[in-house]
Amino acid sequence: MARLIYSMLMSLDGYIADRNGNFDWAAPDEEVHTFVNQLERGAGTYLYGRRMYEVMAVWETLGTDGDPGYIREYGEIWRSAHKIVYSRSLSAVSTAKTRLERAFQPEAISELKATAERDISIGGPNLAAEAFRARLVDVCQFFVAPIIVGGGTSAFPPDVRLSLKLLDERRFGNGMVYLHYEAAHR
Repeated sequence: MARLIYSMLMSLDGYIADRNGNFDWAAPDEEVHTFVNQLERGAGTYLYGRRMYEVMAVWETLGTDGDPGYIREYGEIWRSAHKIVYSRSLSAVSTAKTRLERAFQPEAISELKATAERDISIGGPNLAAEAFRARLVDVCQFFVAPIIVGGGTSAFPPDVRLSLKLLDERRFGNGMVYLHYEAAHR
């Protein structure tokens, strides 16, 4: 059975973007990006909301010739995975191996988890909130940046309580910390 993994870069106070929508402070350096690449190799499918998909779609062409090796590697990982985008407003997708769904259906995700050969990654706090509410998230992987932004887009839904078990942690030279949790209901 595949695991549903919520992986997110965030500020120390739990935001993925500040009040102005900026997230440049969370850009991973080579060490962090290389570690992310190792984690992402296990994902066969990415689930995105519209906004996260629009941010990530640059990887359709980013990470090709001329980019550093760790960037090229992530581009290859991203392009090789299947993507499902959940949006009521998006008229079409612009990347290969991508399908558009109008509504998040927990039963369909449960079926995907039961039949997928590789793990499933869910990106974007709004979509992840739906998966948290349906108790579908099995693993959380957080990259915490050494910054407090004071508000913005929260990485977590406000109305969900979930006990987590810490499985691993790692400190990086740029001050980021990786926290790997398993959901207690797993």
